[in-house]
Amino acid sequence: MRCVIARFPFDLSKSGVLASMKGVRPEPIKGDFVIIGRRHYPVMQVGEVITRQDRRDFTAGEVTRAVTRLGFTCRAQPVATPARDRTPFEEAAALLGSSSAV
Repeated sequence: MRCVIARFPFDLSKSGVLASMKGVRPEPIKGDFVIIGRRHYPVMQVGEVITRQDRRDFTAGEVTRAVTRLGFTCRAQPVATPARDRTPFEEAAALLGSSSAV
């Protein structure tokens, strides 16, 4: 499949991406990620490996569109919901070690 990433044309294939990512350790995920095999890779890491360009040269959207068209699954990292604040009673019960603490 022909696609344009950072104004440069690339001929990408699913098998080519799999071969490029073989043996590459995934970095910690902080945003969007791509599932390749059984591993989850950050989108920007995949873009850097398959294009051999600096990450500042392309956007995550460009890479996401390209690898999605190849058949890979792309997802956004879920945003953690903030913990519910305790009521003063629950806080006091937790400090006292009461079994009614939530």
